[in-house]
Amino acid sequence: MLTFYNGQHSQHAGKVEFFRGELLPCFEKPQRVDFVLAELQRRGLGEIVTPQGVPLMSLEKIHSPRYLHFLRHAWQEWVALDPANAERDALPAVWPIRSLRHDKEPDNFCAKLGLYSMDSGTPLTAGTWLAAKTGADCAINAAHALNCGERATFVLSRPPGHHAGHDFFGGYCFLNNAALAAQHLLDDGARRVAILDIDYHHGNGTQSIFYQRSDVLFVSIHANPATDFPFYLGYADETGAGEGAGWNLNLPLAQGSSAAQWFAALESACLRIAAARPDALVISLGVDTFAGDPISHFLLQTSDYLRIGERIAQLGLPTVFIFEGGYAVNEVGVNAVNVLEGFETW
Repeated sequence: MLTFYNGQHSQHAGKVEFFRGELLPCFEKPQRVDFVLAELQRRGLGEIVTPQGVPLMSLEKIHSPRYLHFLRHAWQEWVALDPANAERDALPAVWPIRSLRHDKEPDNFCAKLGLYSMDSGTPLTAGTWLAAKTGADCAINAAHALNCGERATFVLSRPPGHHAGHDFFGGYCFLNNAALAAQHLLDDGARRVAILDIDYHHGNGTQSIFYQRSDVLFVSIHANPATDFPFYLGYADETGAGEGAGWNLNLPLAQGSSAAQWFAALESACLRIAAARPDALVISLGVDTFAGDPISHFLLQTSDYLRIGERIAQLGLPTVFIFEGGYAVNEVGVNAVNVLEGFETW
């Protein structure tokens, strides 16, 4: 399996996030990718390469130009407010919720930060744009490699992407790598692409991007949004709208769901994907479904991730795996690479 590695990922290293009423060290940290890379190298699971840069117009097929402009210049604006901000991450404090306008971009940087964000747990840092843009490069390169004959590719990058929407960041995510990969596969000639999101948290950004489209099937297995982030999207009755009606499938599960319950949902997901007859598959590979994850509540064990890879391989589709969540840092490498090995050895 060909891995596209984001060597710039550690440029985004938040100091703190606001979590359950207090400022805590970030759960989303550079060591997550470091452990996966080390495990890939230990097992010798294919070549690891760096991506070629892609033009901004490729990102504009998923994200708004206004939002991309904000991300590119946000750190400079933050430091311009106060030189001391160079030592502090930027976290939003105000948001344009119901009845407030979001069509006009304010001049005030703190107001702009809130306009483009969905939570206060996603710090923006000096290296956020470089890390996120290089991750997007990886995703588009990995998608293109399928068109060049690769059976499967892996995007090893952070920050993750599936919570990022057309014009907002949050959930540790800034650019939606899964959406960018899917769009590039379509641009490369695919008639339809399926995205399977197996992160513990619903990929709200990915769903919202494709919700009214029928050329991308989005399927997600995740924690019930009534109890878990992102809270405001991911219910089973969200099935698509307009041309996308019937092309969105959410499979929410209760906290504490067992491996047997999770694999039953995976089977439903795979049957729906097979029925859609896509030309390619994108996997949002979160391993925060692990029983030891500090912010999640499913009960999968390390050996279960081999089975996940095997079941995905049975779909027989060219596949892009994109690294998303997983915060039990000591186990994240083995769990993520188990999925890839299960896929490769099936």
